[in-house]
Amino acid sequence: MSSKENAAVNQLLALLENRYAMRVLWALRDGHAQTFRLLQDSVGGITPNTLNTRIKELREAGLMGHGDEGYSVTASGTDLLKRLSDLQAFAVKWQLNHVRKSAPAASNVK
Repeated sequence: MSSKENAAVNQLLALLENRYAMRVLWALRDGHAQTFRLLQDSVGGITPNTLNTRIKELREAGLMGHGDEGYSVTASGTDLLKRLSDLQAFAVKWQLNHVRKSAPAASNVK
């Protein structure tokens, strides 16, 4: 990977590492616009101030926008979410494997 490609990846990861950024995008993954309140409820546990900050950052990054019906992902946001959808399948498999390894052996449980 070239240094420009690394810089682009690092810039995107820095944006997505911000608290709740991924959850905001994930809440909009079905393509339906959401009002501020509905988006706040969909994300869960996010304060209005933090949500405003994440919305501003994600809009500036071109990943989400605001229209008459509320907030939604842009074409770039949809592209990113498609690429991240493989993460969901991986997470389910990882969790099953991780739980099996970390669970106490049946012979040790009495």
